[in-house]
Amino acid sequence: MLARIRERKDQDGFTLIELLVVMIIIGILAAIAIPIFLNQRKSAHDSAIKSDLRSAATEVESWYVNNQAYPATNAKFKSLPIKTSPGVSLTYTLTSDHYCILGANADASHSWVYKSADGGLQGGSVTTC
Repeated sequence: MLARIRERKDQDGFTLIELLVVMIIIGILAAIAIPIFLNQRKSAHDSAIKSDLRSAATEVESWYVNNQAYPATNAKFKSLPIKTSPGVSLTYTLTSDHYCILGANADASHSWVYKSADGGLQGGSVTTC
């Protein structure tokens, strides 16, 4: 038996146990990394929406300075030179005393709203102005 073990040490390759240990270690690392990665994606979507909303609000305020009135329709709002991040859509609504811009990503799982009457950005998963 000892002769067989000594002979085995001279051979190249991995044993089944060594391969299983490596697979278990990779599985544990993946279980830790995947949730962290998904949270980073959510944060990136939120940051893109918030940044686009701030840029859009700046453009609307510039329109107001030039025209002494806010854009009257969503179509006029869309004509402003606003660059949005990929997958982000903005919807503009004007009421008698303020405006509201709703920003959402493509699948509408993340949304933020910019309300001029309330002083700016309103937090996550808002669906209406």
